[in-house]
Amino acid sequence: MELTVLASGSKGNCTCLRGERGALLIDVGLSARETLRRLANAGEDASTIEGILVTHEHIDHIKGVDVLARRLKVPVYATAGTLEVFYEKYGPTSAEVRRCRYGESFSVGDFEVEPFAASHDAREPCGFSVTEGDLRVGCCTDTGTVTATMFDRLASCDAVLLESNHCPQMLENGPYPAFLKSRIRSSRGHLSNPDAARCLQRLADHIHVAMLAHLSEINNTQERALLSALEGLGFYSDQVAVTVAEQNPGPEHPESCGFRL
Repeated sequence: MELTVLASGSKGNCTCLRGERGALLIDVGLSARETLRRLANAGEDASTIEGILVTHEHIDHIKGVDVLARRLKVPVYATAGTLEVFYEKYGPTSAEVRRCRYGESFSVGDFEVEPFAASHDAREPCGFSVTEGDLRVGCCTDTGTVTATMFDRLASCDAVLLESNHCPQMLENGPYPAFLKSRIRSSRGHLSNPDAARCLQRLADHIHVAMLAHLSEINNTQERALLSALEGLGFYSDQVAVTVAEQNPGPEHPESCGFRL
């Protein structure tokens, strides 16, 4: 499998996961047009996409979901809570929609997908583990904590896309109002660099590759996130390949675009 991050952060999130014959999108937080443009720039064939997995209903994850699903004629998979809020905000859709449930696997082409609960201030947020053959990738962004269930799902993976949203010191000293800082730090907010590092330390015996994602443009830097992760891995830092996803990855920074298993 090959994972390509098309966008990562508060301005939009979208990840393409390619298998032997088909591909999935995880979230479409960009316009449909921009998503197609970035897919083409990444060398991806949009016609091979078999479905769109949605983690939750925040705009930076669903902005282009409806239009792109209808354009590509592919189903959208999301939890009941996510779909309820989507319908409340945007009304009915002619796109094919399929509800998924925590812990219940389903097939999309050659992929086996399992949603698991995330801890975020959304109606029914989730992460996903995606399996093809002997390989499994876990996607866990937009969560304020890593629960035991989440860890178990990630520990079964070969590679993970993991949130490392903010540096606590930068957040504390930054321009955000107190209520927003409190939201970000909460157990239903976003993972800090130290949170992500502790998770990776525990995962080090299980995974081979990790990509840090959803970095705040205001309260983090790629250098801080990466250093924190490597310090957390300690002696395992030469066993787990760690990279950092950019907000707008491009060909000038190919190492920031994803990984191949």
